[in-house]
Formats: sequence, C-alpha cells, structure tokens
Amino acid sequence: MSWRGLDESDIRVRPSRKGSRPRTKERPAHSDAVVAMVIGVDRGRYTCLVPKGVLGRKEPERVVTAMKAREIGRTRVVVGDDVALVGDLAGGPDALARIVRIEERRSVLRRTADDTDPYERIIVANADQLVIVTALADPEPRPRMVDRCLVAAYDADLDPLLALTKADLVDPAPFLASYAPLDVAHVVTSRGPEVAGADGAGSTRGIVGIEGVRERLAGKVSVLVGHSGVGKSTLVNALVPDALRAVGVVNDTTGRGRHTSTNAVALRLPGDDDGWVIDTPGIRSFGLAHIDVDHIIDHFPDLAAGTDGCPRGCTHDEPECALDEWVEQGRAGAAGPSRLESLRRLLSSRSTPD
Repeated sequence: MSWRGLDESDIRVRPSRKGSRPRTKERPAHSDAVVAMVIGVDRGRYTCLVPKGVLGRKEPERVVTAMKAREIGRTRVVVGDDVALVGDLAGGPDALARIVRIEERRSVLRRTADDTDPYERIIVANADQLVIVTALADPEPRPRMVDRCLVAAYDADLDPLLALTKADLVDPAPFLASYAPLDVAHVVTSRGPEVAGADGAGSTRGIVGIEGVRERLAGKVSVLVGHSGVGKSTLVNALVPDALRAVGVVNDTTGRGRHTSTNAVALRLPGDDDGWVIDTPGIRSFGLAHIDVDHIIDHFPDLAAGTDGCPRGCTHDEPECALDEWVEQGRAGAAGPSRLESLRRLLSSRSTPD
C-alpha cells in the first residue's frame, strides 16, 4: 500500500517495553490490615504476635513471621512496635506476611554510639519502664552507665527501675544511697542455693528476691538494659523459665562480661497477659548525643523553676548558674543540695565516658 493512501486508523503504536499501563503512585490503604506486636527481629524477618480474636471470634493469638513492604521504606521496625500486617497470616513455617504500616509509637527508647554520633538508634518502642540491671560485684558497678540510662529513661518518659544483682557479694546500701535523692525505684536480688536442673543436677542458681521483681514488672512492658555480665539474662530466665536465654561468665582478666544475647526479644511474663519483658543485648556504651538538656531538667520540678535566672546557654554547672542561689535560699526544699548534685551528675554524664 502506498503511503499516500494511509490515514489515522492505519497508524500502529508499538507498546512500551515496561507495559502499556502507566504506573500509579497511589498506594493501597490496607484498611483490612491486622495490627500485631513485634516480639522479635532477626535479619530482616519480624516475629509478630497477632492478638486472640482479631482473625475471628474464636481464633487464639497467633505468631506470624513478616517482612517489610516497600511502602515502609527505610523506617526501622523494632521490638515493641505495633504494626499493620497483610498477606499470609496463617502463621505456619512457610507463611510470610507483610508489614505495611507502623502504628503511632507511645514511647521510644533511643541511644547513640557515642556523644558525638548524630545518628540515633532506636532500641525498643512502646515500653513503659526501663529496668537498669547492674551487678554490685563481679563485674564492678559502673555508676556512669547507670546515670546515662537514667537520662535516657527520663528523655523517653519511661519509669526507671534499678535492678541490683549479686547482693550476696556486696551490701547494696552504699550504692543505693547515691541515688536516694532521685527517688528511683529499686529491686535487689541475690544468688540463692543451687536448684536442680532438668537432669536432676544443680545446673542453675536460684534468685532471691525474684518475686519483688515480678511485682514491679506486673502489667507493664519493661525493657531490660545493662552491660554484659551483670546477670541480665539470668534474671530473664528466672522471670520467664521458658526463655532459655544464653548465660555467660565474667572474664577474670578484664572484669567484663561477654555478649550472650545477640538480639532484642519480647517475652511475656507467665500468667500476666499485659506483662512483658524485653531482653536486649549487653551494651558497652550508651551515647546521649540526641538528648536535650532542658528535657532532663524538666524531671526535677523543684529545680526547673530556678533556671529562669540562668544566662543563655547555661550548662547549669558554672559560677553564673542561678540554681546555686535557688538552692541556698531553700526554694528547692531540704533535699535541694543533694538534688542539685544529682542533676549535675546526670548532666555531666552526657559528656563523661561511661
């Protein structure tokens, strides 16, 4: 056919190699997604707990493995997050769901690698309480680490709880005396006589005071933090006997523990549907580069009002600081001097190695 006889109907359009249908940027709303709690993270796979009754009135709670959907992007999903799931929710070994949304977080516990690192690392989400586990001996306690964890707890609006282990070796009273002005709740445990293991042999040690710990954790989501070797995993195993967290020993030469927990995991307290403990790997340092100084002072209401007379940029540990006069006038109460000392210790922990 001559080209002179062609019209519009004779034109042929070659389809695009990427498909003839234009790609849309609109994402599905996933209104049918099921909300679950992340209880474990391992190499890009997320273990999620779907509450009972969500998939059906008579359906029990179900553990589902999931991966992040593309719409999540690089947002990090952490233990404690409430996430929206779609896809295969059967929960079997070959089932894989997708996390399409992270629900609004009630609280976030963060840290940085050091005090100069601007990159925040989220440890857990939606916790109610930060349990700072430290040994009174073997290894020696590190007050600076405890102070830094307290600052992180205040910044995240978590209730701090000191859990002192190995009280059978050292009297806890002197250590607790330095934290009395902060009015921080505490529990003390010690190692009891050997308890027979599954084979009848004495394989683990009992923990004295474990019931007091349970009372403090009841009905709350508590995250346990501490450096290696302080007995954190031993404490978790006593609270949740089925946890079977690996327990390490303290190096006789360095006085430091060895990392035994390699990833964070949430464990439900036996007989308590709302009580959870989140065990985290042992930490060497707790950077606070992301912490705002004013947020720390807000947790000292008896001193916060006295900062109104401070010069701009006051570090609250310099001759011009108005807090000294505020305390000398007795406006912070009888405990003012010790409270001011504790505040300044916490503020200095942001720039002092732990």
